[in-house]
Amino acid sequence: MQPSYDAIDSTDDWSYPCERKMNELLPWYAVYTRSRFEKKVAQQLIENGIECYVPLIRVMRQWSDRRKLVLEPAIRSYVFVRVNESQYRKVLEVPGAVRYVYFEGRPAIIRNEEIETLKRVIDSQLEVECLPDQLPPGTRVRVVEGPLAGIEGELVHYLGKQKVAIRVEAIRQVVMVTVSEQLLRPVPPNPA
Repeated sequence: MQPSYDAIDSTDDWSYPCERKMNELLPWYAVYTRSRFEKKVAQQLIENGIECYVPLIRVMRQWSDRRKLVLEPAIRSYVFVRVNESQYRKVLEVPGAVRYVYFEGRPAIIRNEEIETLKRVIDSQLEVECLPDQLPPGTRVRVVEGPLAGIEGELVHYLGKQKVAIRVEAIRQVVMVTVSEQLLRPVPPNPA
């Protein structure tokens, strides 16, 4: 007999970007949160009219009496926000929001392309895993077919599987997705 899986609660849909896109010209920032506060912080931000994004992945969890498919943050303790100057400080007033992530003394700006890549990877429904950026350098590859066509990353072997690592450099995190080798082509190096 197959185990039954409870459905994912559709009330978790808020974790994707706000319907009200504020201004596509504003930068994205990474906000560090208390552990396991990502969804709570995002909910409060959305209620305050602040555009945010929490990449969520489906994970099977086992309890003593049941198994359930749940949505969990792909990148733990981070919420991405797109804010103007007047909203910048309001983000840190939300309970659970700890601080902005800084790089070289300035708030780390997350490129829109990195957020869009994260969205494509998460929405692809492929097996996704996020790790701190501690991977050795490897071959730069481009996905040529399928839902991730056009995305570039670094080819790595991790736990015996062929994966493409997509770096979010400003927060030193890596999103890894399993991709068939037949869908990958090497990216030629940039001429110096």
